[in-house]
Amino acid sequence: MRDWTLTRIIWVGDRGFTCADNRRALRSGDDHYILAERLRSGSAQAKAALGRAGRYGTVAGGLRVKEVQIAEGERFVVCHHPDTAKRDQIIRQRMLAQLTELIDGSDALSATKRAQLRGVISTKPGLNRYLRVTPGGLLRVDQAAVKTESNLDGKYLLRTSDPHLSAEDIALGYKQLFEVERGWRTLKTTLELRPVYHRLEERIRAHVILCWLALLLVRVTETTTGHTWHQLRDELDTLHIGTFTGPAGTYRQRTELTKPQRDILAGLDLTPPKKVIELTPAAAT
Repeated sequence: MRDWTLTRIIWVGDRGFTCADNRRALRSGDDHYILAERLRSGSAQAKAALGRAGRYGTVAGGLRVKEVQIAEGERFVVCHHPDTAKRDQIIRQRMLAQLTELIDGSDALSATKRAQLRGVISTKPGLNRYLRVTPGGLLRVDQAAVKTESNLDGKYLLRTSDPHLSAEDIALGYKQLFEVERGWRTLKTTLELRPVYHRLEERIRAHVILCWLALLLVRVTETTTGHTWHQLRDELDTLHIGTFTGPAGTYRQRTELTKPQRDILAGLDLTPPKKVIELTPAAAT
C-alpha cells in the first residue's frame, strides 16, 4: 500500500467475508469496508433491513437503493435491481415446476419411498428450499417459503463502516467487485488464460501479461462503444476478405461494411480497412 501511495482504502468483499472477525481486521488499519450481508442468514440485521420502510432512489444502470438505520457504527443499504428481480422470479418458477413434478403423486407412495424421494430432493438446495413435509410425512410445496423468497427478488444488502459515502457510492463501490469477478471470468473463458502450457517462467509471465492486455482492450472497447464484447465480436465476425482471380489478375477485397460495423469503427476512432487489400496483375504471356 505504501508503494501505491494509498492514503484512504475501502475494502470491498462479498457475502462470504462478512463475519465480525473479518470486519475488525479490515478496520484495524483505520480503513473502511463495503461488504454484502447474507439476506437468507436470518440475522437480526438482515431482518431489520428488510422490514424497514423507505423510498428507493434510482442510480446508474437502473439500480434502486435505500439506506436504513439499524445499528450504531455501521450503515446498511438495501439494493434492488428490477431486471435481476425478474430473472430471480423466472428461476424460482422453473424450480417450483420441477419440484411439483417430482412430488406429484407421491402421496400414493409408501412412507419409505417418500423418505427416499425427500432424500433425493435434499441434495438439491434450490428445490429443497421450497419443500415442506407435513406431520404425516407428505411432500408439499412450501408456500410460505415461496412468499419469503419472492420478497428477496433482485435484492441484496450492503453494510459499510464509512460514515461519509452516499448510498449511491456504496452501491456502485460494491458493483465494482462484480466487474473484477467478470474480468476473471473473461480471462479464464473468453481469453483462455488457463491452462498455461508454457514451461519457462518468462514465457508464463508473458502469456499472463498478454491476456491482461487483451482484457484491457476488451474493457476499453466495451466502455467506449456501450456494447458487450460478445455483441461486438458477433457483429465484426461478419466482416471478411475474399480472394478473387480473373483474366486481369488476382485481388483481395473485403465485404461491404454494415452500418453497425461502421458505427463500431467510428466509435473506436478506427479507420475502416481498405476495400481492396491487395492487387496482383496477371503475368504477361
